[in-house]
Amino acid sequence: MAIADARSIGTKELIPSSRVYPDRVGEVYHCTFNPEHRWYYFPNMQRNEAVVFKTFDSSKDGRARWTAHTAFDDPTSPPEAPPRESIEMRTLAFF
Repeated sequence: MAIADARSIGTKELIPSSRVYPDRVGEVYHCTFNPEHRWYYFPNMQRNEAVVFKTFDSSKDGRARWTAHTAFDDPTSPPEAPPRESIEMRTLAFF
């Protein structure tokens, strides 16, 4: 998984996309390519480590409001490496 530096993503690169559920319709953003994006990944994570990132923040005061993230093929990974495993968990926090 790669995570983009939010400071390198502009709103013009974000495309709204509907998420249709049985009881409601939500919305997420898909991000278009821009060579100015700065991407990071964590190739040496251990089983006892985690990556935590923000998927949405309603504040519009200049802080990062979301984190673009994606799966990718790591060309430095050896062919015999076990596949990456992940667990996704979403948490809501209200302040």
